Amino acid sequence: MKFTKNTQALFYNLKPHPLQQMLDFDYLCERATPSVAGIIHPGKSSFHKAFFGAREIIIPIYPTIQEAARKQPQAEVLINFASFRSAYQATKEALFEPTINTIVIVAEGVPERQSRELIALAKQQQKLLLGPATVGGIAAGAFRLGGYAGGMPENLIRAKLYRPGSIGLVSKSGGMMNELFNIIARVTDGIKEGMAIGGDLFPGSTLLDHLLRFEQDPEIKLMVCLGELGGKQENNIAEAKKAGRITKPLVMWVSGICADIFPWEAQFGHAGAKAGKEEESAAAKNQALREAGIMVPESFEELEPLLHQQHQQLVAAGRIVPREELSPPALPKNYEEALREGSIRKATSFITTISSEEKGEQAYAGVPITRVLAEEHPLGSAIGLLWFKKKLPAYFTTFLEKCIVLTADHGPAVSGAHNAIVAARAGKDVISSLCSGLLTISPRFGGALDDACRYFKEAKETGKTPSQFVEEMKQKGIPIPGIGHRVKSKRNPDKRVTLLKEFAVQHFPTPYLSYALEVEKITLQKAENLILNVDGCIAAIFLDALASCPAFGKEEIGQIIEIGYLNGLFAVARSIGLVGHILDQKRLKQELYRHPSEDIFYLKDSLFEK
Repeated sequence: MKFTKNTQALFYNLKPHPLQQMLDFDYLCERATPSVAGIIHPGKSSFHKAFFGAREIIIPIYPTIQEAARKQPQAEVLINFASFRSAYQATKEALFEPTINTIVIVAEGVPERQSRELIALAKQQQKLLLGPATVGGIAAGAFRLGGYAGGMPENLIRAKLYRPGSIGLVSKSGGMMNELFNIIARVTDGIKEGMAIGGDLFPGSTLLDHLLRFEQDPEIKLMVCLGELGGKQENNIAEAKKAGRITKPLVMWVSGICADIFPWEAQFGHAGAKAGKEEESAAAKNQALREAGIMVPESFEELEPLLHQQHQQLVAAGRIVPREELSPPALPKNYEEALREGSIRKATSFITTISSEEKGEQAYAGVPITRVLAEEHPLGSAIGLLWFKKKLPAYFTTFLEKCIVLTADHGPAVSGAHNAIVAARAGKDVISSLCSGLLTISPRFGGALDDACRYFKEAKETGKTPSQFVEEMKQKGIPIPGIGHRVKSKRNPDKRVTLLKEFAVQHFPTPYLSYALEVEKITLQKAENLILNVDGCIAAIFLDALASCPAFGKEEIGQIIEIGYLNGLFAVARSIGLVGHILDQKRLKQELYRHPSEDIFYLKDSLFEK
């Protein structure tokens, strides 16, 4: 398998970050087309937005490997980001797809039995398998196998991986591979291809497999291999060198020399990094490689000068022709990153003064929610902070909570609840049914709160007597908001009004409530049902609560009334009852509502004719 600027991959499991890392490498390499042709996310058919440089692109998402391979036949590589529990099945399916010839298994912890089965199947199908437990690899200037090989963008640039060199590198360790990328870039013309096979005991492809691939690549002039103690891979390389299967210059080092100082068997980070026999130790392997004619430094520190020496010899012999050094394009920064660094400015789309997230905790008007919850009346306190941007006194928060409780519901017969019930019985979801009820709020249903506030405030502050106010409203033909009830009357008072009046007179001065009650005395002379209803009572007491609180000035109170805070309070309160009715209807499995015909009076048009 040869990886070029035209190589494309399918990406199994939607992992936005490593996927974007692959696309960022494409941009550094100045590829014409993205390296990711499609995403496989089981059970999902959609699209994923990503960046190709500064330009947003759409990558299709397929529910199965089979469909993705059929619709993207040019994609020869599968980057498998499935978990260790499902990596086996996904890899096995991909091995039987004729268009896929290379599979990278990123997951760690794949059971060894499954790994061995996949290795056997890959050999049978003549496919290249990288991993499990690998960061992938890089074909410099062409293609990145996974999002982690080479590290962060700054390391990709420092290691000159955005353009091809003459060195082929293979390593068990992904971290050490990235370190060697930097070393090689300092003393040679850089990497042509670098692969990390993973540190499992049974890797999908071995160090030797990749060295033999490098042997067949005419652009690779010098090979580098980093092994480690444990297993026989390095010994197999020594045998291949003796047999003449490896002819290109090869520099190797086997890590784990320090294990010899331990009196017990040492286990390093990788599953395969454990020397069970003498010949599996790092020292024994390094010696065997030297004896086979492979260049092995005396220590890791001497690896860099040895690489420099070998590269210079190849340059002198004309086998490596140094290329003109190119500068990669500047990779656009993500908006969040640029904003964090202070290297970008952008006009904000919204202005808010009520909430933010500070030190990982949501704050209401600057007060952390943990403190809000600790208040005696947390709901009222939250409303105070989010609506008024103030810490309200206890009597005010108590009043707000009482309003919510007392107006949460008024039975199924009122228009808002009726509409919500009808919508729920029609099969609408909870939110749609709730909206149906809330949209009924109007001057005739619940919406009289703000109007009552405005009229009572204006009448009292302009010095109108209750009689003058009532007469003026009569002359204008405007019903007094907050006065009158279809069911309640002087003989059948509204208990909610009684409770609110008792609370108000106990906790703060009530000049507006007194004014509204004087208005009630006049309207009751005309009809027993023209009482101060719950809307009017809340409106008057709300004015009294605002006026009695030192935190509010006259201008701010006027703004609060004009904006319409009380209708907002009614909407919050009534939502509780509406949702209750909706859930009740759904729980009872009520059928579609049809209003009885006998309850409808059909008025003939002829009645309006002359």
